[in-house]
Amino acid sequence: MSDSGSQQRSPSDVAAGVLIPASWEVPAVFRKRLGNQAGRQRAMVSDGHLLLILHSPPLADENERVGRLFWRQPDGTWKANCPRSTIKTLQGHLKEFRIRIDELERQEDEAKTSNDYFKVISDLLPLYRSARNQYQALQAARQEIQDARDVIDLRDEAYEIERTAELLNADAKNALDFLIVCRAEEQAQVSYHIGVSSHRLNVLVAFFFPIATLSSIFGTNLLHGYEQRNSPWLFLGMLATGLLFGLLLMLIITGKHERKS
Repeated sequence: MSDSGSQQRSPSDVAAGVLIPASWEVPAVFRKRLGNQAGRQRAMVSDGHLLLILHSPPLADENERVGRLFWRQPDGTWKANCPRSTIKTLQGHLKEFRIRIDELERQEDEAKTSNDYFKVISDLLPLYRSARNQYQALQAARQEIQDARDVIDLRDEAYEIERTAELLNADAKNALDFLIVCRAEEQAQVSYHIGVSSHRLNVLVAFFFPIATLSSIFGTNLLHGYEQRNSPWLFLGMLATGLLFGLLLMLIITGKHERKS
C-alpha cells in the first residue's frame, strides 16, 4: 500500500479539510478533542481506535501548517482524510517527506556558496521540525497500541525520516560553517599580505625620505655638462633606466613575499 508524494499543495488540502468526516464512525471523544484547526501533531487512542493528526510537509515560507487525518480501526484498517490530494495512505504521506528531503539533499550536494547552503537550511528547518513531531506522535501511538505491527513499522519509518532530516541539517550547517571559516582565512591572508606590503613600502619611503627632503630644500640642479647633450634621448634613457630599476625592485619585493606565503 503506497502512494507517490507531491511537492505541490492541493488547493483543497487546507486546514478545514482535516476535520473528521461525518462518515467516519470514530469514538465521540475524537470529535470532542479535535477543534476547527488541526493543531499540533499528535495521536488519539480510544477503544482500540487510533486517530493520527499529522501535518503535510511544509513548503518554503509557509507559516500555516496543513493537517491530515489518518484513522486506524481496531481491525487494522486505515483511512485517510486528505481531500482531493494525491495522498491516500499514511505510507504515501511518509513517502512525500522522503521525496522532499531527497530533493534538499541533492541541493545540498550541489551547493557552492553560502547563499546556497542558507537556502537549504531555511527550507529544511520547518521540514525537520515537522518530521520530529511526526515521529513523536507515532511513538505515542506505538506506546498506546502495543501489538500493532503496522504502527511499529510506521513509527520506525518516521524515525528514519527524522534522522535523515537531522543529519542533512547538521551536514548543511557544518558545510556553511566550514565555508565561512575558509572565507575568513582567505581574508586574513589578504590582510596579512597587504600589511607586509605596506610595511615594505614604508621602509622604502623612510629610507629615501631624508634625501628627498634635503633635495627639496636645497635643490639638486648641479652642472654636469649633460643639459644640452643628445636632448631628449639622454632624458628618455634616464627615464627608462629608472623604470627598469623600479620594475626590478618590485619583482624582488613580490618574490620575497610569495616565498614567505
